[in-house]
Amino acid sequence: MRPVVLCFSGLDPSGGAGLQADIEAIGQSEAHAAIACTAVTIQSSQQVFGFESCTAALVKAQATAVLDDLPVKAIKSGMLGTTDNITMLTQLFAEQIISTDTPFVLDPVLVANSGGSLGDEKTLVRAFRQLLPYATLITPNTHELRALSGEQDLHVGAKKLCAQGAYAVLVKTSHDFDSGDIEQYLYIEGEMVHKSTLPRLEGEFHGSGCSLASFIAGRLAMGDDLIDAVKSADSWITQTLRAADVPHPEDAQAQLIPNRFVRH
Repeated sequence: MRPVVLCFSGLDPSGGAGLQADIEAIGQSEAHAAIACTAVTIQSSQQVFGFESCTAALVKAQATAVLDDLPVKAIKSGMLGTTDNITMLTQLFAEQIISTDTPFVLDPVLVANSGGSLGDEKTLVRAFRQLLPYATLITPNTHELRALSGEQDLHVGAKKLCAQGAYAVLVKTSHDFDSGDIEQYLYIEGEMVHKSTLPRLEGEFHGSGCSLASFIAGRLAMGDDLIDAVKSADSWITQTLRAADVPHPEDAQAQLIPNRFVRH
């Protein structure tokens, strides 16, 4: 069987982000996606209206059913929604229910691209810090990186998250500048080891962060090293955004949905 990525993520009814983004991105990475659903959201491709989290016991039961059955080679978490769910995932690592040798991509979701709340930010930030020692890679956007590290400078913040336990941090500048290329920096154990430059495309994209993190997790499951996984994901995500669907062509400010079925 293909290597499996077990994802902890929420349902986005629009299909732009969340567990559907995970499934599609991981499929394109050549791995197989299994899902422990953490929440059901009420959202469109443009806005979050609300959500209801699954209990930690329910999420754990979903995860352990997969772990007992399938060859899980990587873990990816997106929206966890509650501190109970974050603590539960931490315990799965601490108790070796998930081996600490398993690559773990942590996408510390605090808010949606539309700005909608996906949980209380201050309490989520405190809880996420307990997961850092188990993270092979953390992929925050600029807002999340600053919130988690307490630092305004993104590079200082990345080094701080490594010092707090994360093995690697991917710094993404896509939310910080209105023009020019997007720069990404990969820090491993506090040292910048790779820089990539991606074209800045017009528009905002719904689910781009989920997609990027999940594709990386898929390539790690397939056996790539971290730098190669990030390089492959950069190339793939650029193509998915270039081919993005436009749900509201009459509105230049509307978010686009990545087309994750573009061949890479």
